[in-house]
Amino acid sequence: MAELVQPKKIAKNTLMLYFRQILVMLVSLYTVRVVLNVLGAEDYGIYNVVAGVVTMFNFLSSSMATASQRYFSYDLGKNDAEHLKVTFSVTFQIYIILCVIIFILAETLGIWFVNNKLVIPTERLFAANCIYQTATFSFILSIITAPYMACVISHEKMGVFAYVSIIECILKLCVVFALRFILIDKLILYGILLSLVALINTSIYRIYCHKKFDECRFKIYKDKDLFKELVSYSSWNLFGSSVGVVKNQIINILLNLYFGPIVNAARGISHQVSNAVNSFGQNFTVAMRPQIIKSYAAENTEECLNLVYRGCKLTFLMMLIFILPLELKMDFVLNLWLKNPPDNAILFTRIILLDCLIDSLNYQIMTLAQATGKIKLYQSVVGGILLCNLPVSYFALRLGAPAYSVLLVSLGLTVIAMIVRLLIIKRLTDFSILNFLIKTVVPCFIVLLASTGISFFFSRLLKEGVVGFVLTVFISVLAVGIFGYFIGLSKQEKVLARNLLGKVIRKK
Repeated sequence: MAELVQPKKIAKNTLMLYFRQILVMLVSLYTVRVVLNVLGAEDYGIYNVVAGVVTMFNFLSSSMATASQRYFSYDLGKNDAEHLKVTFSVTFQIYIILCVIIFILAETLGIWFVNNKLVIPTERLFAANCIYQTATFSFILSIITAPYMACVISHEKMGVFAYVSIIECILKLCVVFALRFILIDKLILYGILLSLVALINTSIYRIYCHKKFDECRFKIYKDKDLFKELVSYSSWNLFGSSVGVVKNQIINILLNLYFGPIVNAARGISHQVSNAVNSFGQNFTVAMRPQIIKSYAAENTEECLNLVYRGCKLTFLMMLIFILPLELKMDFVLNLWLKNPPDNAILFTRIILLDCLIDSLNYQIMTLAQATGKIKLYQSVVGGILLCNLPVSYFALRLGAPAYSVLLVSLGLTVIAMIVRLLIIKRLTDFSILNFLIKTVVPCFIVLLASTGISFFFSRLLKEGVVGFVLTVFISVLAVGIFGYFIGLSKQEKVLARNLLGKVIRKK
């Protein structure tokens, strides 16, 4: 049996993914600013609304990639190389079918919608159609890339994942500079160059996987049972992913109907902040997911559950490091970033970040549910609870509740969904709710109260401004670090943390 649980590899992979995420965020902030300046507000708006018709379905590729990772990691955990080859090829067949369906829909209903329903100036209609075609091409490439990316993550080659992202960032910077100097229609050029970046990205993954992993050489297999199993699993995973899309987009429409676009702006800003913070917790989940699934596949139940308990706790503590100073100094951060943030933006962001913090306790539980392969009950019940955001928010607003009430509804349903997740995962596995409470929830709650109390006390003593913000960040991070180490970590986890820190220092 291959060595499954490798904490050092998880730590190394997490650091690589954090480095990737920080770089991607910086490049994104810069490119948005420059592209907006070069294209102008109108063309940039056309690009976003037209490309958005296609890219709103990005959750398809992400949910499919998550499904692929589960089956690839499961076969790796079983050390079944031959079945892994079959799994990859059957998975790739499903992706090809999905690409054909998307292409047909895009070239019929999609084009009709762009040309007949979107509000686009007549003189820019040709450019809009060009952007639509390049966005469709890029999206199809992202679907084709997904199984290769899933294979890289399942083999825990996070360095490759990070390096390819760095290459992609560099290429996108080149696109930004090219817009300044190439004298053709900037909007059309932008779409073409981005699709070229997508093609290079797909090619890199395909070439690497073909050279490094035997299973990535596509063959046609007629395995109906596996095909049905993969489609069923992917469909339920897709339902779970679509819940988030419905939850965010439809609630946005409700807020628009009752309060107007200013409230939408506030919610949009709060989601940008929460998405940035959430990405760090998600990166740790990506690093841990393969080992949880491999441990489950190898029937190493004790280690699998310990990984889940430990992963939930560490994800929460990592998220707390980012969220606590933001909660304490949200007004300063948003005013520094936006100068004049919309009304409700500060309150919205604080509530949404609290929602993210609570939800972070669920990330590894979701992975364990996916590892079982029995996600129909999990996704249908949990997804159904989260879909209640829509009717409950609607009735709250009809009764005259304020705009932030929809965020409180979401927060409450997140807590309810978490409780239901625990009950379902206990039914599917040997998961112990009592152990989860003792090993994860209680330590996290104590660290949260202690670090928040200390940080809040000092933040009130400090003056407003950059110095006060920096000191608040320092104190809150130090508080989470100290309380997290002495209260949050078990004896075994403290030894592991010291060893990993020692290795990092010695390398320096």
